[in-house]
Amino acid sequence: MNVRNATGNAPRLLVLGVALAIAGPACADAVTDWNATYDQVSPNVGPPPARAYLGALVHIAIHDALNNIDPRFGTYTVARPAAANASPEAAIAAAARDVLVARLGCQPVPPPANITACNLVANQYTASLAAIAGGPAKAAGIAAGQNAAHDILALRVGDGEDQPDPPYTRAPALGVYQPTAPNFPVPAEASVAGIKPFAMRYASQFRSDPGEIFDLGSAAYARDFNEVKTVGALSVRATAPDSPQTDIARFWPAGGANWNLVARAIIANRGMHDLWNEARLLALTRIAETDSMIQVFDTKYTYTFWRPVTAIHWTGSDGNPATTPDPNWMPLFSYPGPWSTPPYPDYTCGLPTASGANTEVLRRFFGTDNVAYSLTVTLPEMRSAPPPAFQAGYVLPAKTVTRSYATLSQAAAESASARVYAGIHFRSGCKLAVTKGEQVGRFVIQHYLKPL
Repeated sequence: MNVRNATGNAPRLLVLGVALAIAGPACADAVTDWNATYDQVSPNVGPPPARAYLGALVHIAIHDALNNIDPRFGTYTVARPAAANASPEAAIAAAARDVLVARLGCQPVPPPANITACNLVANQYTASLAAIAGGPAKAAGIAAGQNAAHDILALRVGDGEDQPDPPYTRAPALGVYQPTAPNFPVPAEASVAGIKPFAMRYASQFRSDPGEIFDLGSAAYARDFNEVKTVGALSVRATAPDSPQTDIARFWPAGGANWNLVARAIIANRGMHDLWNEARLLALTRIAETDSMIQVFDTKYTYTFWRPVTAIHWTGSDGNPATTPDPNWMPLFSYPGPWSTPPYPDYTCGLPTASGANTEVLRRFFGTDNVAYSLTVTLPEMRSAPPPAFQAGYVLPAKTVTRSYATLSQAAAESASARVYAGIHFRSGCKLAVTKGEQVGRFVIQHYLKPL
């Protein structure tokens, strides 16, 4: 996952979702303010696995800084007691700032691609400290935050996060993943499986079992094949631009899968206003999402199962009389830019894995699945490749969409359907992904940052 702009390399494109400037609920405290700041600058470190990893670092530092001042929950790193009168707000600002500065490469001179992000962090830090009265409490808070940031960054040195992807060598064959047209010629993110987990004992702890759809002659495979071929086709979705299925396909990668945004909305809706509980919740969700990404890429590159676009284009027989190839078929996400079939195997699915991990932490944190929320997202314009590509050019205009969920389970299930409607995943892997993400989230909240 060696993708940070601080290295001077351009980040790889879309994985789980596209980060956009999305208006969230008004933030009223230091924890959610710095979570929003992290959200704004995290695209600079690369695709979603790298962003989740950064989020874990930032929010562990915030959590540990607070609990070193007033121990309410177990710290992730070794406890380092701070002055009891230390300013919590100063500790939060210093913890978040130091992690972000280190990971963005802001000092001594930021790389050109990160100048704006580094300036944003610097301005937020200056504003945060300006709002805090000077004196010993402020200085002690800054020290507590700096110590917490140092401890988590030091703990993660050599954890495999900066390793390059190994070469992909599997030749074209039935059921075997191949680079996905039209935007991604090189498979990516295999190195994510080699990162040391934050909570899981090892990357394969929650590896999925082989899928029933791996038997290409089975009824299960035919069912998944024919569903995505129909509901995920560019020609179907783009000619029904305002249908619920098209909206769902676009909503999740355009912001619906931003679980930081969701968490801030839920925090605001519930009027939490408790720095320690907010910090714990956000640290747990970031740890769970990061480990769920490690788990899902371990599964993906263990089985290397092909994507719908490869399966449907396959011109030879797949041995299943209930499937028919179509070399001209294109998924809804066949658009240039970030909208395309992502550059790694199908099984299991990344976005629903993250949804399962986050919803399980939220469910267990609040003690109920009935955590309702609404989210409004602006969907960017999408333009398909013009002729003489596979199909005539389609344009899906920008629009604003609000989606509401009565339960966390409803949201997670919809995230799985979104990838089928986009034409980029088979349903079986997406449904299982939610379950596997839930397993990771459950493990995290059961074993880490426990009440004292």
